[in-house]
Amino acid sequence: MAKPKITKPAAPAKPGKATKSAKPTKPAKARATAVQVARKAVTSPAARNPVPMPASAGADVLDHLYQVVLSRRDADPATSHSARLLSRGPMKVAQKFGEEAVECLLEAAAGDQAALVLESADVLYHLLVVWVSVGIAPAEVWAELERRTGVSGIAEKASRPRLMLGTTKIP
Repeated sequence: MAKPKITKPAAPAKPGKATKSAKPTKPAKARATAVQVARKAVTSPAARNPVPMPASAGADVLDHLYQVVLSRRDADPATSHSARLLSRGPMKVAQKFGEEAVECLLEAAAGDQAALVLESADVLYHLLVVWVSVGIAPAEVWAELERRTGVSGIAEKASRPRLMLGTTKIP
């Protein structure tokens, strides 16, 4: 496969002046190539339509990662990031999850798909650490998602008991 040719759009010419073709400098050219490669990886048909995986593949990956985090619960915090997080208690674990969630949202708002993928992985990992911290197993969450399958989101939300009166949350 040939490398795509990088072209810089020409600036509009000023009236009465001749235009000069400008070549990007080597670092700019290299940077543009890296950006194009990353963009192509994210926007390629293969990236948008990957080889179909079993529906449980994502849950299997998360189940495995949960087991890894669970196994690190009593590990040395000096040698395990999961152990260090868990040793700080549920409040700090929740705070770290919130920080990661905000970073994920910022990348989504910025439209940086490659960074959003990375931050999404961080959010999922930290969510699993939250679950380990408070004693929730992934199977409990999968069962709740299964229960909601085929139920309208509006109907599901309406069926929940109202916990806070006068809330300003969007229904």
